Amino acid sequence: LPEPARIAEFTLRVLTQRHDLDGETVLITAGPTREPLDPVRFISNRSSGKMGYALAEAASERGARVLLVSGPVQLDPPAGVELMRVQTAREMRDAVMERLAESSIIIKTAAVADYHVANVPKQKVKKTAMRLSLELDPTPDILAEVGAEIERRATGQLLIGFAAETENVVAEAKRKLQAKKCDMVVANDVSADGTGFESDENEVVLAMRTGEVAPLGRAAKRVLADQILDHAMQLRLALHKSR
Repeated sequence: LPEPARIAEFTLRVLTQRHDLDGETVLITAGPTREPLDPVRFISNRSSGKMGYALAEAASERGARVLLVSGPVQLDPPAGVELMRVQTAREMRDAVMERLAESSIIIKTAAVADYHVANVPKQKVKKTAMRLSLELDPTPDILAEVGAEIERRATGQLLIGFAAETENVVAEAKRKLQAKKCDMVVANDVSADGTGFESDENEVVLAMRTGEVAPLGRAAKRVLADQILDHAMQLRLALHKSR
C-alpha cells in the first residue's frame, strides 16, 4: 500500500476535486532532453520531470485533456494523459509544434538542453591523453517559437514558460516573459537546498503579463501544480477582459 500521507493526500484531492479545466486541452513538456555527443555519450541536465508530471496530473484531474511531451525520466505517467516520449530538443520541438494547434494551454516545464553537436560521430569517440574540444550549436528555442506562432496567429492560447535560475530570479522571469512572448513565467532558484531539480518540493515565483508577480511558498510540487493552474485560469480571465 502507499504511505498513509499519500493516501490522505489523494483522498483529499478526490473530495475537493474541481473540473474547471473541462473542455481544455493542455500541452505540457517535462523532463530534460539528451543531446548525443556520440553513440554512447550525451549532454543533459538534472531535471527529473517531477514538476511537469505533477502539472499533468493536476490538469487531468481537473478535467483537461492532457498531452504530455516527456524527455527521458524515471517516472510513471499520470493516468489518463496522452504521453509522447522524446529524447532530443529537436524531437521535443517537433512534437510540440505538431500538437500546438489543438491545445488551449501550453505549459513548457521541460529543461531543454541549450546546445547540441550538429554532426554526431557515428562511432564512439575514444579517450586519449589530449584535451578534447567540442563545437556546439544552439538547440531550437521551442518556447520562443511557440510564443511567436501564438502571437502571429492571434489564437488566444495561454503560454506558460518555466525558468530555472541561480540568481536574479524575478528579474530573469520578467525578462523571459517579454523575450519569449509568454503570458506567465514560473521561475525558481535551483541552487536552493531542498527545492528545484530532483526534489519533491519547490518554491517558485510567477511573473505574469498583467505585471503581477506572485511568489508561491515552498510546498510539494503536486500542491504547487494546482496553485499554478489556479493563477493561470485567473490570468486568462484577466487577459480576456482586457482584450
